[in-house]
Order: sequence, then structure tokens, then C-alpha cells
Amino acid sequence: MAKTSEHEETTKKSSKVMPVILGLLLVAGIIFGVKEYIYYSKHEDTDDAQIDGNISPVVARVGGYVDSLLFEDNQHVTAGQLLVKLDDRDYKVKLEQAEASQKGASATVGVSESQISSTTANVAAASANVATVGANVETARVKLLQAQRDYERYANLVKDGSVTQQQFEQAQVTRDAARASLVAMQEQYKGAQSQLKAAQDQVAGTRSQLNVANTGVSQKQADIDFAKLQLSYTRITAPATGTVSKKNVQKGQLVQAGQTLFSVVEDGSLFITANFKETQLGNLRSGEKVDVEVDALPDQKIEGEVYNFSPATGAKFSLLPPDNATGNYVKVVQRVPVKIKIKAADDVMKKLRPGMSVKVSVIYKD
Repeated sequence: MAKTSEHEETTKKSSKVMPVILGLLLVAGIIFGVKEYIYYSKHEDTDDAQIDGNISPVVARVGGYVDSLLFEDNQHVTAGQLLVKLDDRDYKVKLEQAEASQKGASATVGVSESQISSTTANVAAASANVATVGANVETARVKLLQAQRDYERYANLVKDGSVTQQQFEQAQVTRDAARASLVAMQEQYKGAQSQLKAAQDQVAGTRSQLNVANTGVSQKQADIDFAKLQLSYTRITAPATGTVSKKNVQKGQLVQAGQTLFSVVEDGSLFITANFKETQLGNLRSGEKVDVEVDALPDQKIEGEVYNFSPATGAKFSLLPPDNATGNYVKVVQRVPVKIKIKAADDVMKKLRPGMSVKVSVIYKD
């Protein structure tokens, strides 16, 4: 009988404890559910996120053998710092050749200018000759006019015997000589005009040659500028202040134009790229606060801010973007990259590296 009583008492205790436990579990579940509902009504989370940054690849612009390397892998460098020097002897020779060609072109310009001075002097002399001959023509014309008048007067006088036949014939000879002299002067004037025209044409031709020579000098100057530019490319500098990484060059190596030598991770350029599902974008806005948890720094409190949104889904920028118009269509929730600014202390920022995995939680604005 005693055993039966103990069993009944134990059963009664169990029947009282179980409802209490179930009640506690129910209350805990309700509290958890309410907390989750409240949390997700104000937050949007994703662990499909990573740290990104501006990574500048340094590419050789000219080919050549590496003469010297002035950096080590993972070294911090400043913008404009000389990092690689190529053998520049070939490019110096090309520059000297361009400078020599320019000197030759400049000499041609000097010759053309001297010719212009000489031909201009010829034009002046020819112009003076034209003026002189023109004056002689006018003098001959006056003499002919006077001789013609004398001839006509003697022709009238010889009829009534006032002058002798010899005087009349002398007047006639004088007139004919004046006429011949005028014709000769007119022909000489034409010749002088032809000489002047030839001298002027020579000046114009020489000026054209000078223009061509000046164009040649400009072309040679462009060749010099290009040679200097190519020579400057043999000195490869850091494009930005940051840390050198992915070194892919050795001393004595022959590099080609367009070959990537190393990369520079720019200081202060870190940000987060979070790939949210398209169904999560409804409440996301620029400027919203973000809680960031970096897998490598789980104990560090890092904040962020939504900056902007990608204009297309990540799949559209892939090598083989999906085309739902072909094949069997299977609906897949797409993800949209969202850029998030990082707000953290300098000592924390120094520990962050592009590619690190993070979890972000966006807090909706009220």
C-alpha cells in the first residue's frame, strides 16, 4: 500500500510540473517570436557580403627589360613613388634621333627664310626697275609727240618753200626715231613687269616652302614630345597611396606593353558590397545605418551606412548573363549589390582587407 501511495504522489507531481514546463516553453517561444518579429520588422540582414576596395593594377605602357625594382611585395607606397625602372637606353636614342631630325628641319626653315629675304630684295629691285622703265616710256612718248608736231609743221612749210627738203626729211627721221624709241621702251617695260611678276612668284613659292618647313618642324617637335613620353614610361610609379600586392615582375625580366606588373590597394578606399535579395530591397534607402560583423573580427563593433545601389543585378554583369527567353525557365531570386560605407576606428580599418566576409544588418529609418 505504501508503494502505491508513493507512485500516486509521484504521478501527481509529474502532472503538475509538465504543464508548467510547457507553459514556460510556450512563453519563451512567444517572447522569441515577438523579438524576432520586432527585429526583422526594423532590420534587413544578409551574410552574402564582403569587403571591397579600390585595387589599381599597374600596367607597363612600354616594353623593355626591368633594370631595377624599388619595392617589395605588401609594401606601403605613396602616390608618385618610383617602383620599377626599365632599361631606357633605346628610348633615349630615339629621343636623340627625334631631336636631330628637328634640328635638320629647323635648318631648312632658316634656308627658306634666307631665300625669302633674297627674293624680297629681288622684288624690290624689279619694282624699282619697272618704275624707271615706266618713266622712260613716258619720256619717249613726250619726245614722240614733240617730234610728230615738228614733222607736221615742217610738212606744211616745205610746201611753200619756207624750209628745205633736207630739213623736212630730218624732222621725219627724228619722228621715226622717237617712235622706235617709244616702242623699244614699251617692250622694255613689259620685260620689267615680267621680271617683277617672276620675282613675286618666287617669293610666294619660297613662302610656301617656308610653311612646309615650319610644318615639318612642328611634326618633328611632336616626334620629340612622343619620344619623351615613351621615355617617361620607363619609370613606373605608384598610381595611388596604398599597399603593393600581387607582384608579378622580377629584375631582368622582359615586360611587354600592356602587361600587368602588380597592384596597389588604395588607402581609405575600403567599402562593403552586400548582395541583398531582390525581395529585400523594398525598405532599403541610402543613408540608413548598418551594423557590420566581420568574420575575422567578431568582437569588433563596426558601423556602416548604405551609400548606393547597383543599377543591375549581379547576374547581369556575369560572364554568361541569364536569358529567360531561351531554354526552360526556372525562376531564381536575384541579388542586387549594395555599396555600404564603413565607419570604424583607424586601428580597425587597418585590419580590414578586401575580400573578407562580413554580415550586415540594415536598420530601417523611421
